[in-house]
Amino acid sequence: MSALDETVASAFAKRYSANAARVRELAVPLTNAQFWQRPFLFGNSFGHLVLHLTGNLNYYIGAQIANTGYVRDRPREFNEPNSLSKDEALKRFDAAVDMVLKTIRVQSPEDWSAEYSGMGSEAKNRLEIVVICAAHIQHHIGQMIYLSYQLSRQNDGSAS
Repeated sequence: MSALDETVASAFAKRYSANAARVRELAVPLTNAQFWQRPFLFGNSFGHLVLHLTGNLNYYIGAQIANTGYVRDRPREFNEPNSLSKDEALKRFDAAVDMVLKTIRVQSPEDWSAEYSGMGSEAKNRLEIVVICAAHIQHHIGQMIYLSYQLSRQNDGSAS
């Protein structure tokens, strides 16, 4: 593995690991009920965002690069009834992140520039989709921060 390839893989691994840790950190204080609660008439629950990120990683990186055979049901990511526990949803998210980390580690310099075509993505190569997926997690972490804040305010009785 070249120095640049090692640097790229290391940087991605660090970012994905940090993003996953932040999702878990934000989920810790939430009860199972809060994890699935939609505090606004619009938008998603924290749990549904976790399912969405799990599906996103499993499809765009798992199915399309790692050839896992994953079949995505995107609408269900947002409408899954509360049949999963918080712990199970987070366990599946962790498994998706682990799969991404393993996939990143085995990419050769040629693999990063390999043509990419996942439905719903404009990424042209593997490097681009790995960047897009990391940014996508970061985007939803912002929503999770706000959801956690709102749920804690409701729990404290300070929300209107």
